[in-house]
Amino acid sequence: MQKLVVIVGPTAVGKTALSIKIAKQFNGEIVSGDSMQIYRGLDIGTAKATSVEQGQAPHHLIDIADPTENYSAAKFVQAAQKAIDEIASRGKLPILVGGTGFYVQALLGDRPLAVVPDVLDPEFVAHWTQIAHEEGEETVRSALKAVDPISEARILPGQIRRLIRALLVSTHTGHPFSSLQPESKRRYDASIIGLTTERSILYDRINQRVDLMMTTGILDEAKFVQTLPADSTAQRAIGYKELFDYLAGVSSYKDAVAKLKQNSRRYAKRQMTWFNNQFTDIHWYDIVQSPDQLDQILDQLNEFMLE
Repeated sequence: MQKLVVIVGPTAVGKTALSIKIAKQFNGEIVSGDSMQIYRGLDIGTAKATSVEQGQAPHHLIDIADPTENYSAAKFVQAAQKAIDEIASRGKLPILVGGTGFYVQALLGDRPLAVVPDVLDPEFVAHWTQIAHEEGEETVRSALKAVDPISEARILPGQIRRLIRALLVSTHTGHPFSSLQPESKRRYDASIIGLTTERSILYDRINQRVDLMMTTGILDEAKFVQTLPADSTAQRAIGYKELFDYLAGVSSYKDAVAKLKQNSRRYAKRQMTWFNNQFTDIHWYDIVQSPDQLDQILDQLNEFMLE
């Protein structure tokens, strides 16, 4: 079974830096497991590895789709499998890095994609898409939770299309979307590294990242995202939608920054809850407060490579 190193954790915890160190140490190449970094032109708001960082180790599945495209988990799994096979064929170690837990699970085989009946109801989808746009994600999430709490817990913030799809299937078939999930089976021999740190420290790092984004061009990216179709995934991405009111002149700069920081912190909290609930074999480390734990990670991987 192909060996795969997986690095997960909330936003702003240091996944990119660690992945580059591991890639250098173990002759590896990095595969992005982030649902937003696939989009071209959305660099700052999605916290992509910079050109300098990408120059230190080969990166894959970054900038592979136009922002107007609603990229699916199925497309991701197919593209990631191909990338991993190609990396392995060169004698390199594939390293999957990302905070989109569902993508990671789907690729590993822990959460294989459901065999969903061909349920079509454009009016239903349009109705709930409008609700999400006008009232916010939580209204859609609450509706799904009433008919399929398992799917609601699995779907991460910002994945509006998945929420609506799960709601559509659950209500139209009479069976929870989650009940259509096939049996899980690990596809790779994976060593999963989780990065975490004390919540107050993580929140400070997120706030600092947002401040940096605001001075390095995220507003220009948000202006571009505003021009995309209303039903595009990028329109609802955390990092952009919080700035729309400021760009429209209906909120202050200070309020926009505060909203972006708050939503980013909430997203990080939900990511941690999700990873803790959905994975049982993550080895957790805090290299923010304890940099010496990097040696423990390298030791773990040395043993993993010898197994």
